[in-house]
Amino acid sequence: MSLNIKNNVYWVGKIDWELERFHGYEYSTHRGSTYNSYLIREDKTALIDTIWGTYSKEFVENLANETDLNKIDYVIANHGEADHSGALPELMRNIPDTPIYCTKNGLKSLKGQYHQDWNFNVVKTGDTLSLGDKELVFVEMPMLHWPDSMLCYLTGDNLLFSNDAFGHHYASELIYCDLVDQAELYAECIKYYANILTPFSPMVVRKIKEVLSLDLPLDMICPSHGMIWRDRPEQIVEQYLKWADNYQENQITIIYDTMWNSTRKMAECIAKGIRESDKEVDIKLYHLEKKDKNDVITEVFKSKAIIVGSPTINKGILTSVAAILELIQGLKFQKKKAAAFGSYGWSGESAKIISDSLETSGFEMADEVLKVNWSPDNESVEKCVEYGKRLSEKFA
Repeated sequence: MSLNIKNNVYWVGKIDWELERFHGYEYSTHRGSTYNSYLIREDKTALIDTIWGTYSKEFVENLANETDLNKIDYVIANHGEADHSGALPELMRNIPDTPIYCTKNGLKSLKGQYHQDWNFNVVKTGDTLSLGDKELVFVEMPMLHWPDSMLCYLTGDNLLFSNDAFGHHYASELIYCDLVDQAELYAECIKYYANILTPFSPMVVRKIKEVLSLDLPLDMICPSHGMIWRDRPEQIVEQYLKWADNYQENQITIIYDTMWNSTRKMAECIAKGIRESDKEVDIKLYHLEKKDKNDVITEVFKSKAIIVGSPTINKGILTSVAAILELIQGLKFQKKKAAAFGSYGWSGESAKIISDSLETSGFEMADEVLKVNWSPDNESVEKCVEYGKRLSEKFA
């Protein structure tokens, strides 16, 4: 399957309706994904990225139906991650001498993964590659989201091939941003940013400003996952700038796990106290064992404050809470507040463990931890409600 994007530019990727997990099992893809590869057929023919190796034979066969493989003059490897480069070995078996253009770190990545001495050509920001009347302009994008990442811009057609930047995991035969459900599209975009790009937000801002300073006309943004931005493509750039600026909504998220419902009762009573104190704030509660971790992280990203709870087990915390705290620490959220709570039978270390982890992760702890012994009685229930009221004022 191919799709004409504009003039002599074609989408030659793969729509993966069955994909449920990505990055191993680290990222959930409820709506599948696409692996976008692009073929440019000017005086010279260039292939922008390949696809995941799982579909490499299918990809090369389809590409051969689209063009004589020996007429591909250049292969552009914007990023070495396997979902973009996985079909390279199968492709290069057919055209072993065709030059591959990548960054210096891209060279390390591709050699490290495939152990092949292909015809590599290293490029840096500002380098160009002539296709005849048009040319590709390269811009390095380190840590968006790997050190090797880059994008390239096609002059004349005004297309930006952005690789992972501005992408999202969303399968659709419609392929364009303006043709799909806008709420679904937004949800997948913010989830992608929250879970993958958040720790690199300062670099996101710098690189976007660098690309904007080039003052290039822009008709479409063509990412490597998800829909092509052809309707006001700057809309996703504007969203990235918002999300990169310590993004938060008027939302408080309570995340917890529970053994015998004591911690759950605490969470609900804390939420009740917040609601009694503030009728406008959006309060969300997530039982971690029953919710997708990436969806929860998206809500943490949106929140101005989070409250995390766990019972004590073996002088520690439940594994689902430990896992989400590990994710939170790696994502380096900024300018958010937090609090911690937990129930216990004997030793009661859980709330302090959570609080210490959140503080280490850069959260401003708004109050002392809240602990309840055994199941909450009427006095403890009222204590949790009052805690919620107090936190509401401190989170304002």
